[in-house]
Amino acid sequence: MKKNKYPIIIIIFHRFYSSSRPICSSNHNPIPHKTLPPPKPQELDLINITHSHLIHSHFTKLHSLLSPHLTPFTLNHIFLKIQKDHTLSLHFFHWIKTHLPNSLSLDGYSIVLHILTKNRFFKSAESILNTLCATTTSADIHFPSKLFDAILYSYRICDSTPRVFDSLFKFYAHRKKFRNATDTFCRMKGYGFLPTVESCNAYISSLIAMGRVDIGLKFYGEMRRCRISPNEYTLNMLLSMFCKSGKLEKGVEVFREMESMGLSPTVVSYNTLIYAYCEKGLLSSAVKVKNSMGKNGVQPNVVTLNTLIYGFCKEGKLNEANKIFSEMKALNMAPNTVTFNTLIQGFSQEGHNEMADLLFEEMTKNGIKADILTYNALIFGLCKKGKTKKAANLVKYLDKENLVPNASTFSALISGQCVRKNSDRAFQLYKCMTRAGSHPNEKTFQMLVSSFCQNGDFDGAVLVLREMFDRHMVPDSCSLSQIYNGLCQSGKTQLATTLVNEIETKRILPEGFDMSRIINPKSGVCDTRSEIISLSVA
Repeated sequence: MKKNKYPIIIIIFHRFYSSSRPICSSNHNPIPHKTLPPPKPQELDLINITHSHLIHSHFTKLHSLLSPHLTPFTLNHIFLKIQKDHTLSLHFFHWIKTHLPNSLSLDGYSIVLHILTKNRFFKSAESILNTLCATTTSADIHFPSKLFDAILYSYRICDSTPRVFDSLFKFYAHRKKFRNATDTFCRMKGYGFLPTVESCNAYISSLIAMGRVDIGLKFYGEMRRCRISPNEYTLNMLLSMFCKSGKLEKGVEVFREMESMGLSPTVVSYNTLIYAYCEKGLLSSAVKVKNSMGKNGVQPNVVTLNTLIYGFCKEGKLNEANKIFSEMKALNMAPNTVTFNTLIQGFSQEGHNEMADLLFEEMTKNGIKADILTYNALIFGLCKKGKTKKAANLVKYLDKENLVPNASTFSALISGQCVRKNSDRAFQLYKCMTRAGSHPNEKTFQMLVSSFCQNGDFDGAVLVLREMFDRHMVPDSCSLSQIYNGLCQSGKTQLATTLVNEIETKRILPEGFDMSRIINPKSGVCDTRSEIISLSVA
């Protein structure tokens, strides 16, 4: 069974949605009313003198006054006395943080957060939360709960607003602290506070960035149950989530319902839907959506046309992709690096290296800087045809452009040697790849195994297989069958049996590998590009 990468989120949302009580019930908990005891006469004198110095900006007199006597209790009273002047409160907080940080308690932080959020100084509040959480040890798992309680119990004495809880929720969302964000969301609703749609958007956006579209969709449902009205950004993300999760029909429904909700689809809405159609290979639908944009008062942008180019290239329809490219230029829309990379990759994959070269020349002529993806596409196209010498010449340019070969670069070079049946050189490139800190994937290993087997070098294929074992990678059924059959046919039945037993012991036998159907055994980083280049040249 595949291990869940985010078990904490699943546990929280299981609790979140399995509750028999409606989440947004009107039965809210009462907000506790905690009062701060009055200061003693000596403390009151200190508070009043400090207040006088602060309002007259006599900060130089503070240290000698406060250093021997200031306590967290006294400091909280000072903050409450100056809370109507949020600028002064923030200035004083920073002074305390620098000169007398031990006087700051969690209650003191909370009072300052109330002051700032009440006066809409949200960025400053976020900065203070960031400082507070950074200075708290990760071992204190109860800290988020303590912070929420401190804010809650000082809510009434600061005559605060719900934005303080909203800021806390948004802070956790931005930092992808999903458990803390979810707990805050649940607790604040328990007291009748709801986050703003902007904070909900931040939470959903972070979930999408982490690949948790499923949780994002559930959270959107919770937003609607709580009657938090979505905006265009929310619905664009909802559209994206449905498309990412393969629910294109629901995505189309969201797109169509935007107007009925008083919202108009934006260029992002159109681009998201076009991308979803392109991913599904529904290119006519993608073009239809693009053609409807102008009628609805939304102009296509470079992302729109790049997406269509990607869709046509993905399906091998290069003439149509080129027409979109021409349309882009006719509209005086400047093609960018993504445009050229998509086209170069499309033509290279189909073996049209000459056209890829022309595009690269046009790209350079237009002053558009090529990146590693550009060079990888060109190298791949050359290697696919076994033109390893030309590919090696391109590698030389990487140094000049301050670009570093990555896994895709090496994979393309390895494929070129495999095409030329130079399995030993391909394996040396693989070794160079690992020394350079790049990680080969299953496809790279499959190419190497296949190349060795085609050359009848089954010992070399076994060597590749053991490299896979060292990386805890499961060989595919086809590669293992090739090696096993080859060893048996070459009379190395003992090695073949030992190999399969070893795989079974390691429990990495690939799915679909059926022993009964196998034939009868009786019948670091490279110092320079020179090594890569020399190995790439046949």
